[in-house]
Parts: sequence; C-alpha cells; structure tokens
Amino acid sequence: MIRDGGVLKVGYDAELDELLSMSENAGQFLIDLEAREKARTGLANLKVGYNRVHGYFIELPSKQAEQAPADYIRRQTLKGAERFITPELKAFEDKALSAKSRALAREKMLYDGLLETLIGHLAPLQDTAAALGELDVVSNLAERALNLDLNCPSFVDEPCMRISQGRHPVVEQVLTTPFVANDLALDDNTRMLVITGPNMGGKSTYMRQTALIVLLAHIGSFVPAASCELSLVDRIFTRIGSSETWRAGARPSWWR
Repeated sequence: MIRDGGVLKVGYDAELDELLSMSENAGQFLIDLEAREKARTGLANLKVGYNRVHGYFIELPSKQAEQAPADYIRRQTLKGAERFITPELKAFEDKALSAKSRALAREKMLYDGLLETLIGHLAPLQDTAAALGELDVVSNLAERALNLDLNCPSFVDEPCMRISQGRHPVVEQVLTTPFVANDLALDDNTRMLVITGPNMGGKSTYMRQTALIVLLAHIGSFVPAASCELSLVDRIFTRIGSSETWRAGARPSWWR
C-alpha cells in the first residue's frame, strides 16, 4: 500500500533514497560521526547521542569542554558534562527527525506523478497487457503440449467424437504408475454410452477425461490423446461420483 511506503524501488529517486537511508541508518551515522570526531579532536571521552527533548548532541565531560573545537555550539549544560551541536549534526538532525514522514510524503508525490504520466499512455499499455496475457496463455499451452505429450485435435462438420488413446490430464500427473489410455467413439449411429462398473472403477475419470479433452480442444489447446476428431460442442455436462478426489459440489482449479 502506498500509504505504508516501500512501493518505489531503491534507485528510482535519489532524494527518496536519502530520506529512507537517514530513517533506517541514523544509528550507524551517529557511530561513524562519533568515531570521526574522536579522531579529529583527540578527545577520547567524546560521545554522540540523542534524546527526545534536545535531539542530537555531542557530549564532553566538563573538564574537557574547554577543548571543544570552534565549530562546536553549546546546546545544554549538565552536571559534569556539556552538550554541543555542530552544523553537520544539526543538518542531519533536521533531516533525520522528519525523514520517515518526509519519505512517505515524497513517495506518495512520486507515485501520483507516475500515475499521471501513465494515464497519457493508458490505451497502448492496456493493449500491451492484453497482448502479453494472450501470449502467456498460448505459450503455456505450447509448453504443456510439448512436455505432456499432447496432440493437435481436428474439427469436422459431421457430428462425431472420436478419441484414440485418450488420457485424463490431471489424474496421470498424480499417478505413480502409467495411466491406462482408452478410446471413445460417438457419431450419429452411436449417440450414447452406458458406462457400468464397481465404485471407484474409473467411470467418472473416463467421463471427465472426455470432457477435459473436448474443453481443451475448444480453447485451442492440444489434447492428451494419440488422436482426436470431433465436431463443435456448445455445452458439457458431467456428474460427480460418490467418492471423488474432491468434495461433491466443489470444483478443482482446472475445471470451469
């Protein structure tokens, strides 16, 4: 969510990166500054700290306060210590204390600006998205055809459905043994098949296999069969057996 930040990638905007860095790395900056100031002043007891009341400060024991460099500006006097601020630390303080809120505000501004820019290119972007979506589907069907041993179906004008060595494309992926392929032949002379057998004997698998082959053929996919010849189909009906791999009434993700 844009209100939470983190939408724009690091490197998109230098100022935003700086604000985020300040917000996230303030502690490291203070450690580095303290090490630099100790080396510059030679005062080993120098400390850099922060509190909510006075902000960032450089602290020196009272006995060493007179040795503070000329650019140290006295900020607070304590019992036994003096606290100072420098132009560098003051500049960092001004940025760091408001860095997070400023980062969120700047990211929102940049995001809104990006949307305004994109609006001017909305139509070609939508065309590109639609083309990519179609390409994604077609390339996926091609990949499945190559890797799942699918073959191109053929449509004919005469009412028929002839499937040779058909397979259930889902069941065969979960079996540990090869799927036993089977045939189907329907035409004007054979318009109905009555399938009988014991429970869990494969009747529903055979029917669903046929339905899936027909469905795949109609969406332009290759099918799990050695060959498939069929006429156009405008609807598919199927039953759910008493003991299926999914609950009665529920549809698996591949079934529409």
